[in-house]
Amino acid sequence: MNRPSLLALAALISLTLTACRSPQKEEKGFVQLFDGKTLKGWTGRPDLWNVRDGAITGETHAVNPLKGNTFLVWTNGTVDNFELRLQYKILNGNSGIQYRSQLQDPDAFVVGGYQADFESGKTYSGILYEERGRGILAQRGQRTHVSEVDGKTKVDVIGSVGDSAAIQGLIHDADWNSYLVIANGNHLMHFINDKMTVDVVDDQAAKAAKSGILALQIHAGPPMLVQFRNIRLLRLP
Repeated sequence: MNRPSLLALAALISLTLTACRSPQKEEKGFVQLFDGKTLKGWTGRPDLWNVRDGAITGETHAVNPLKGNTFLVWTNGTVDNFELRLQYKILNGNSGIQYRSQLQDPDAFVVGGYQADFESGKTYSGILYEERGRGILAQRGQRTHVSEVDGKTKVDVIGSVGDSAAIQGLIHDADWNSYLVIANGNHLMHFINDKMTVDVVDDQAAKAAKSGILALQIHAGPPMLVQFRNIRLLRLP
């Protein structure tokens, strides 16, 4: 083998090693919120939540259908500025990840606040929805600015982060997907499978939450099953 080939091989090996190290570097500072075996650190309705196949699992049935949304709440603190990474899978129905939220009915595990939405359908995965609050703050693919005008919430679409249908095309039906939520000050971003789905600046000072709880949703409606795994949190300055 000649010298240029050796140099090329060395460069390829270096690039390969760098690529292998990148995920570890990217995960530096993240803390696991789920041990993969138990619901330690989480609380919710025990008849709806369990651990199955190494994943937090929420399930409803046709018998005794759920009449209202309920949540599994992380009990080891609150979040303000952070990155949250996890994987999810959903079979039928709708779910979401609550952040900077408030527990409004502790007995029924009812939570309100920002939600990184997802579903088994084709419309809502990736949007920013405010549960029990202002509703949809960004549809999938939108860059929005939220403000208050004459005492009312005003959501302005100021740009795009991609085509909604194209983003949906990257989401795996009835299979595992990755979700990344970044909240830094009043800047909120969602990503599914490494693709940004919304980019929001919430300037409605009276209603823009700066801190609150994390929770996972089971939605009222038809029977559904949702699973979460590899849940990890990085706190930002």
